[in-house]
Formats: sequence, structure tokens, C-alpha cells
Amino acid sequence: MTANVITRLARAKINLTLHVTGQRDDEYHLLDSLVCFADVGDVVRVEAADGLRLSVDGPLSAGVPTDSGNLVLKAAALFGHSAGAHILLTKTLPNAAGIGGGSADAAAALLALAELWDVPLPDDVVRLGADVPVCMAPMALRMRGVGGDLSMVPVLPPLWAVLVNPRVALETPPVFRALAHKENAAMDRVPKCADVIEFAQWCRLQRNDLESPAIGLAPIIEDVLSALSGSLLARMSGSGATCFGLCESAEQADALASQIHEDHPDWWVVATTLN
Repeated sequence: MTANVITRLARAKINLTLHVTGQRDDEYHLLDSLVCFADVGDVVRVEAADGLRLSVDGPLSAGVPTDSGNLVLKAAALFGHSAGAHILLTKTLPNAAGIGGGSADAAAALLALAELWDVPLPDDVVRLGADVPVCMAPMALRMRGVGGDLSMVPVLPPLWAVLVNPRVALETPPVFRALAHKENAAMDRVPKCADVIEFAQWCRLQRNDLESPAIGLAPIIEDVLSALSGSLLARMSGSGATCFGLCESAEQADALASQIHEDHPDWWVVATTLN
């Protein structure tokens, strides 16, 4: 017998690196990225019901669609399953923020519905978006190609970070269109690092190729990176506008988050761990 209510945490996805290595004839971009996940995220709760419907609540639920435009319902439709479910999505992550919120929500919904309905996961979930496959297994992974080529990396050292979003929504397609050079060098092999300081040193030698075009579209990202300049490494995640700062300790992350929140009370700021 399966449970009647399933709850999943849709953890924020962080691109510690993001190299754009090419573009296919179908215009999909080829990526090489080290992805990890924060210990904060949205919550997806599913329960048995007649018909399929989605409700959204939470502090950042404003403007989130509850119709077929939401990736969660697109994910549910992949099952082609006749049973119903009520999906409750509690939004605590900002939208269009470069931290895979919608993709993480879709991945959490896929896992929760498969358990609720006791059915296999659909094939080819990458059709929902490049970030969905990596969000199905929220752990540090190297993501290549159009999102479906995932490989293990050495266990990362404990990583403390501050995530900051200036509450500016930045859709992904315009950022990719603004990228002048589509064929760039791949990411270096991920090494085994003893601590966050050594890891940050390696990370500094890598890139986020979307950072410059994103700043061109949303110059406030430079202000966010400046606010994070006291960290070991300040970089944008994904296509923005969320940025992260790696810190030496949980105490440093808490102190930096508090300072940024005091200086910019209208920004979304959270201290977290990454793994």
C-alpha cells in the first residue's frame, strides 16, 4: 500500500561553474557545469484526489501560474496516468532566478507522484528542461551537453554560502541570446579538495559564461557581486540573477548574510550549506 500524502523538498540548484561549450543545430546550447544544491528550497506536497490540480502558496507565490504553464503540471502530464492528485507547491525560492526553482519543483513533483501512484518515472525528463535531470538526484554532479549527461565528481568539502537575489526576474533565453561567443573551453576536471579554501581557489579558475551577458541585461547583478565581495568567491548562478558567495564557515556566512540584508532589506538573502 502506498502513502496518501508525499512531501518532497525541491532544493535550490547552484551552478558553481557554467561553461557554454557550443550550440547544436537545433539551437540548444551545450553546457559543462558543476552543479550542487542548497539546503533551502520549495516544498512539493502531493495527495490522492479526483482529477489533477495545482495550488501554490508560500512567501514567493505571487505570479506563479497554477495552470498548464507551470512546469509541475507539465511534469505530471508526462506520466499519462489516469489517477488524480492535488499538488501543493509552497514557494520560498525566487522565480526566474538561475537556481533551478521551476526545474527543482518539476523534479520533486515527478518523484512524489511516482511514489504516490506507485508507477515508474517517465522517460526522457530532459524534455522538461536542461536542469530537470540533475534536479532528480540533488547532489554534486558534473552536467554536460543539454542536461542529460551527468557524471559523478569527487565529494566536495563542506561548503558554506550566501545566496542573494535582488528580486529581479531574469528569463534564461534572453541571456543565452546575449552571449556573444557560444564555443568556449570546457570546465577543468573537478579535483578532490581538502577544504572550502582550496575548492574556492579551483573555482576561481573556472567561469560562468552567462555572467557577463546577464549583467548586460540586469546591471544590478554587479551590485550583488560587490555585496558578496567579502566571501572567498562571488559568482552568479545559472543565468542569474541569483549570485552566491562561498564562505570559510557557517558563522562567516551568517554574518555576511546579515550584513547584506541590513544594507539591502529588499533583496532575497539566505545563508546556507551546499552539497
